[in-house]
Amino acid sequence: MVKKVMMVDDSKFMRMVLKDIIDSTDDFEVVCEVDDGSKALEVYKQCRPDIVTMDIIMPTSGMEALKEIKAFDPNAKVVMITAMGGQVMVMEEAIAAGAEKRYISKPFKQDAVRSVLKEL
Repeated sequence: MVKKVMMVDDSKFMRMVLKDIIDSTDDFEVVCEVDDGSKALEVYKQCRPDIVTMDIIMPTSGMEALKEIKAFDPNAKVVMITAMGGQVMVMEEAIAAGAEKRYISKPFKQDAVRSVLKEL
């Protein structure tokens, strides 16, 4: 069964790169994209994805969007995306708010993205 993925990232280029990686597998399909954390919950309710990839740094924080989605659906699987791989405290806060323990780092590496998604 193909897992539905929702991407939340303010960078159209990053969404395009990640979408290409995700859609190149038979296991996952990007079904919706959001360019700002403020729209994430509304689109989540409409899309009902199996997995959400959430950029941390956006005009409306990915952390805030994560908390809203988890408040609505405690079982939501949200994987954070960060270009700040070394900032452990940010990821600890995201995990405490309900994000998955694994995260995706920028720049994207195809094998790493697939590995994180398959673990879910």
